[in-house]
Order: sequence, then structure tokens, then C-alpha cells
Amino acid sequence: MPGSLEPLDLTVQIPYHFRCPISLELMRDPVTVSTGQTYDRSSIESWVATGNTTCPVTRAPLTDFTLIPNHTLRRLIQDWCVANRAFGVERIPTPKQPAEPSLVRSLLNQAASASNPTHSRLSALRRLRGLARDSDKNRSVISSHNVREVLVNLVFSSSQSSDLSHESLAILVMFPLTEFDCVGISSEPERIGYLANLLFHSSIEVRVNSAALIENVIAGTRSPDLRLQISNTEIIFQGVIEILKNPLSSPRALKVGIKALFALCLVKQTRHKAVTAGAAETLIDRLADFDKCDAERALATIELLCRIQVGCAAFAAHALTVPLLVKTILKISDRATEYAAGALLALCSASELSQKEAVCAGILTQLLLLVQSDCTDRAKRKAQMLLKLLRDAWPEDSVGNSDDFLCSDVVPF
Repeated sequence: MPGSLEPLDLTVQIPYHFRCPISLELMRDPVTVSTGQTYDRSSIESWVATGNTTCPVTRAPLTDFTLIPNHTLRRLIQDWCVANRAFGVERIPTPKQPAEPSLVRSLLNQAASASNPTHSRLSALRRLRGLARDSDKNRSVISSHNVREVLVNLVFSSSQSSDLSHESLAILVMFPLTEFDCVGISSEPERIGYLANLLFHSSIEVRVNSAALIENVIAGTRSPDLRLQISNTEIIFQGVIEILKNPLSSPRALKVGIKALFALCLVKQTRHKAVTAGAAETLIDRLADFDKCDAERALATIELLCRIQVGCAAFAAHALTVPLLVKTILKISDRATEYAAGALLALCSASELSQKEAVCAGILTQLLLLVQSDCTDRAKRKAQMLLKLLRDAWPEDSVGNSDDFLCSDVVPF
């Protein structure tokens, strides 16, 4: 049984009618179906989602898929939990009920109607936002009601309160966009310009939500011309990098910032703009603050920027770039190792000073371990190329002599 009953005294028996007939576990959110049988909500929803149209117990057809909360049974279960807490039983929390489709429709209509007062529309949007935050189920219900079209119109309408636009933006970034939605935004420079300006808003939440929408749009747009148009927008790189620079940035802000920067840097024609906006210094200074996935994105972005001359020069000018990249090898993940090795290969190919810094940072040991590890083939190839490139830079006492190197397990690239 999930966490609610651990550790549990062996003398405690869960009453039969408190168990879900599907999972046989204590029900946390009992609901009744059209046949009169009661199940735990998550279990019966999974049952229906897999294509079943009958009641699991009676095998009778489910004429209606409405799930009615069984409040009486839930209270009895909660009372039983409290009565047995001395045996390690924790009280199940009162579940939040999923959003009703009729309520979602009403709130969307209230928010979309220009004839309604601004405070009434804002109230509807804030309630929608709260519902969307509550659960995946709610977001699914809301998404099925054409919410993206309504919110996009509200975000970019110039004839309304900025508060309505910002609240709509906060909700819109909770939902995946279709390619049609992305093209509708990216094909209008005024819309991208508006989002770029929001990157400098006084509210950090508005800035982060704007960056999140920019990332969603550029990632969901296939057209190279439209992607270039987005990344070529004035101040867009500066705005995203300022989010990463902010010392008060939350984990969400850092995640959104690096996702947006990586998506923008995939457009190779405008990578120099990222460098001009200070991407090199910011990425190196922030690298230790990212979680695993975001550190991978950051390192991938570093490798992308090192593919252009100005990017290589900017990273090489930062005293911590090479030592950090060397230290990263085999420390975070296989992907991170591959990106770090790629960036080091670009830096050492462009600068003898970077070669010396890499050697001083202990790259020889890292590369030899990498070549003999279970890392990706691409990472190993990059390591082999680095070893070949740096062969003449090793101190005499680090490898003995060149014959030792030639007899090592490193296969010439």
C-alpha cells in the first residue's frame, strides 16, 4: 500500500469495504460509478483510460462515465485512519475534486468576453489558473475546451489591461502548444517583440513566463525562417540571459532560462548575439547551480557557442571555463560528459593557452578514464581527438614518454 500505511503494525487489518476492488489498496478518493460500485478515483480512471467500458466488479456496461465522490465512505476511511494512527496509519487528506467541464466553459467565457469588467475577467483567469495548478486531470479538462486559442488572443490583445495579458500568459505556459499555435505566434513579429519586451518586466514571474512561451514557440516551430526570425529579435538574448544572471532566480527561473537560451542557440546564424549578450560568462558562473537536466542543457549550449570563433574566444577568456569543463567529465551524466568534451575540443583546437589550462586541470586522467568507460561513442571519439591534440602538451612526468602513450588503450581517431 502506498506510503500512507508504513510502517504498519501487523495486527491492523484494513476493512474490506475500504479497499479498492481494482488495486486492493486503501482508497484515498473513493468515487461511485453508474453501476453503484465504488472505486478509488485513480484506479477507475486508469481502467477507463485503457479502453474498458464495463464495471470491473459487475461486468455491467458503464452507461455513464461520470465519477461521483463518495464523501460518506471517505470520511469513514479518514476516521478509521485517525483511530489507528498509533499503529502507523496516517490520515488520508481530503482530495481536491477535479474541475467540472461546465465550470471550465463558464470561466473561459467570462474571461474571453470583452463586455465583462476587467476585475471579473481577471477573477475568472485566476480561478482557471488555480484549477490548472491543482492536477494533470484539471489541465486535461481545461485543454479540451479550446483554451489555447482563448489565451493567445488575451495575451496579445492590445486593447485590454496588461494584467489580463500577464495572467493569461501565466496560464498559457502550463499547456503544450500545437505547431499551428506556434506558427500563429512566430509568424507575427509584433507578438515576438511583445514577448521580448516582457523579458524586462519588473515582475520576475512575468519575465520567466515570457521566456517559457518563447521557448515553447521556437521549439514547436519547424520553419527555419520563422525560427531565425524569433532568434533575430532585438534584445531577446539579453532578456533571457538577464533571467539567468539574476541572483534571486528561482529553480523554475533557471530551468526556463536555460531551456530558452538553448532553444535560441540552436539557430546557428544568431549564436553570436548570445555571446554579445554575455552568455559565456553567465553559463560558466551559473553552471554549478543547475540540476542534472539543466546542467546538460547548459553544457550543450556551451558546446554550440564554442563552434563559432567569438564564442570560443569568450569562453577562453573566462578563467574558470576550462577547469570547470574538465571537472565535469564523468561527474554529471554521459550526455554532460559528451558536451563538456566537445567544448574542450573546440577550445583546445583554437588556443594553446586552453591546452595548457586543460593539462594543468588534470584532463589527461579524465580523458583516459573516459575512453575506458561506458560513455557514449561520440564522447569517446571526442576524448581520443583531444588526447591526440594534447599529446605534445603533456608534462614529461605525467605520461612517462610517448611510447607509453602509444601503447595505451586509446585508439587513434
